[in-house]
Amino acid sequence: MKVAIASDHGGLNIREEIKGLLDKLGIEYEDFGCDCETSVDYPDYALPVAEKVASGEFDRGILICGTGIGMSISANKVKGIRCALVHDVFSAKATREHNDSNILAMGERVIGPGLALEIAKTWLQTEYQAGRHANRVGKISEYENKTL
Repeated sequence: MKVAIASDHGGLNIREEIKGLLDKLGIEYEDFGCDCETSVDYPDYALPVAEKVASGEFDRGILICGTGIGMSISANKVKGIRCALVHDVFSAKATREHNDSNILAMGERVIGPGLALEIAKTWLQTEYQAGRHANRVGKISEYENKTL
């Protein structure tokens, strides 16, 4: 698995924690920034990650900002992206199993680093179940292909 990861200024600390987790799990990744604590625009970091995942260059992406909301909205504008904003372990597992999410978004001002690591680990290690869920995910893709 190859992961693209990024944050804005509001997600720097958790991004660094998650990079340590990726190292520990032996997962290849590329960090798309940001590298400053001054205010930056989250779309500048979310969109490149989403484009890399949508193109297949990366299998999954992880985005962190203050709330995770801006990152998830931005990423979901890219065709083929199913970015899930997650702040609990149950949802991390469910979004992989049921929705085949390919980008995880979290908010550093909403959750602490310990929970963020649990969420990321669960999300990374959970496989899509397909089955009855495949039809639903397929309907999203069909709609996306008609409208975007």
